[in-house]
Amino acid sequence: MNAQTTLQVIPVIPFEFIVIGKPISHQTKDRKRLQAWKTEVRRTAELCWKAGTAVGDPLRVTITHYYDALPGDESGVPDSDNIVKPVRDALNGLIYVDDYQITDFVSRRRSLNGSFRVKGMSAVLAEGFCKGEEFLHIFVEAAPDPTELR
Repeated sequence: MNAQTTLQVIPVIPFEFIVIGKPISHQTKDRKRLQAWKTEVRRTAELCWKAGTAVGDPLRVTITHYYDALPGDESGVPDSDNIVKPVRDALNGLIYVDDYQITDFVSRRRSLNGSFRVKGMSAVLAEGFCKGEEFLHIFVEAAPDPTELR
């Protein structure tokens, strides 16, 4: 009798990773550049996501764009709502089965030239700051209880 053991990898949530570089807006006319950005986001997520399977539960996703711009001149910084779709698309089928599972979504922009109060910073976020370049911090966690109003 052959005993067969299977090792099931359970997705670990919360999950976070960073993508170095300036994000590309989904409104860009340069479709090749947009596709390259989505590929980079997905490739980076794949390197960090060790679960091997997508999560099927409701999720909250937070994307923070840490940008580098001169104070008072943010003309070259894409709007946070325009960088969301390429990231969501890139993670679809990898981190979550489908983006309909994202019940809560937070999108933020923060200047790298700002001051930050740091308390309990994750090693992943610290790595982003240590690179000294513009980056996205993407954080995926279980969605809050939908019956709780806040």
